[in-house]
Amino acid sequence: MSRCALFISTRNEIEGVTTLLPKIPVDRFDECYALDGGSTDGTVELFREHGIEVVPGVKKGEIFTRGASLTECEDLVFFAPDGNEDPDDILRLLEKLREGYDMVIASRFMGGSRNEEDEKLLPLRAWANRAFTFLVHLRWGGRLTDTINGFRAVKRRCVLEMALEPTGFDIEFQMSIRGRKLGYRITEIPTHEGDRIGGQSTAYSFPTGILMLKRYLRELRSGTTFRRPQS
Repeated sequence: MSRCALFISTRNEIEGVTTLLPKIPVDRFDECYALDGGSTDGTVELFREHGIEVVPGVKKGEIFTRGASLTECEDLVFFAPDGNEDPDDILRLLEKLREGYDMVIASRFMGGSRNEEDEKLLPLRAWANRAFTFLVHLRWGGRLTDTINGFRAVKRRCVLEMALEPTGFDIEFQMSIRGRKLGYRITEIPTHEGDRIGGQSTAYSFPTGILMLKRYLRELRSGTTFRRPQS
């Protein structure tokens, strides 16, 4: 069985880490890293108290490439302890990866799932997510329901081959598109998105939407020229 690594991405998530760390199955992974974006609230110290290696200065768009560069493990799972992502799904993502899939996404929109905006009268972010996913289907096909969620598992070789451009909050959208371009086996599992625990999201709707649109247009033009040459 291939070795596996878990990456926990944070930036001032002390409340979420305190609440969720006991539920994260760290002991089921060969390696575990905290990829921190500059926490000043005690998040880093808490990880170190629990023996988890902290990698400082990791920006949002660098999470996947930095993770792949830190390990030789082939099965990689990425999780953010902000309350939105369910730690019970971590091993479900890993299991699907080990069934032979190249990428597994925790979907907030497939049957049996929950999106944090489900109870809102105007779920604007959910509508935007569905719209961008539809655009992916329109150009590159597939049956994905959530192309933007960062809660996912992926093969290390795929992260390297996709040659991701670390521009920011469009990184997961970029991964989903390039995975479709390269013909990867991608599947999803339904997840229940919880309410945020402390802190405040910095993924502001309008600028993030513009970033996603720019990413889509860039990917339309690029084809598969991003592929790294085979060694």
